[in-house]
Amino acid sequence: MADEPKRHRIDVTCPECGRVQSEPALVVSTLCRACHANFQVRSGKGVVRTRPVTRLAPPRSNSAPDPDPLPEPAKAQPMLRRGPVAPPPRSLLMRIFNPVKPPHEISCFNCGFTYSAIAEAQSSQCPKCSSYISLVNYDIAEHWNRRIQTRGDVVIQKSGVVSGVTLQCHHLTVLGQLAGSVECSGDLIIRSHGKIIGKVLCRNLRIEKGARVEFLSPVTANTAFIDGHVLGNITCSGAIILEKRAQLQGCVRAASLVVKPGAKHIGTIEMITAPASQP
Repeated sequence: MADEPKRHRIDVTCPECGRVQSEPALVVSTLCRACHANFQVRSGKGVVRTRPVTRLAPPRSNSAPDPDPLPEPAKAQPMLRRGPVAPPPRSLLMRIFNPVKPPHEISCFNCGFTYSAIAEAQSSQCPKCSSYISLVNYDIAEHWNRRIQTRGDVVIQKSGVVSGVTLQCHHLTVLGQLAGSVECSGDLIIRSHGKIIGKVLCRNLRIEKGARVEFLSPVTANTAFIDGHVLGNITCSGAIILEKRAQLQGCVRAASLVVKPGAKHIGTIEMITAPASQP
């Protein structure tokens, strides 16, 4: 600013205190260096800065009609619900070819709490202890040596071999070979020949017709239905039913034993008291 030519500058007088100071020729407003008043520059002269003035609208006469008020927006009417909405009725063909699956019964691995979930679910969370529970189904048709922990169903096909691992699932169907421990919250169904070396814990034990099974460790179940050949010790809180083709050899502990004509049992029998049913 000090090197700016004098022809590009003008002398401006402050309208507040009268001080004359040099400003650029294109100045629009400036600040007085003496009184620090802010003023505008018009046509090379300093003028007091104009301040905005609020103007009030004139009052309306009483004779003028009031404008129509704006209509209020329509309020959404609350929906009255009288209960759960029923799904639309299914056609006969849909009920035949796509039946509704029953809810999945789940028993928590951590706390043992039992609850239900939809049949299509692939996983769940225990509502009591918040533990993760897998609901994946397994179909084994080869050699398998990895532990399985799911509340889905497991099927061991004729070509499947499971050895040295623990199976925890809902329903287990054995058509091939199984050499490990079993924990089923549902049914254990055996339709093959072989030895099961680990402990067996299930709700219902079913040995189908023609099957030959040797249990090397104790078997604990709620009920047992035997129509094949079984060697082992079985403990049931409920009944053990021996069909006419059944042959059972081993110690039996059960609340009741039903032996149909033609069935055979070799071993000791110990009758126990059935647990009281929960109300």
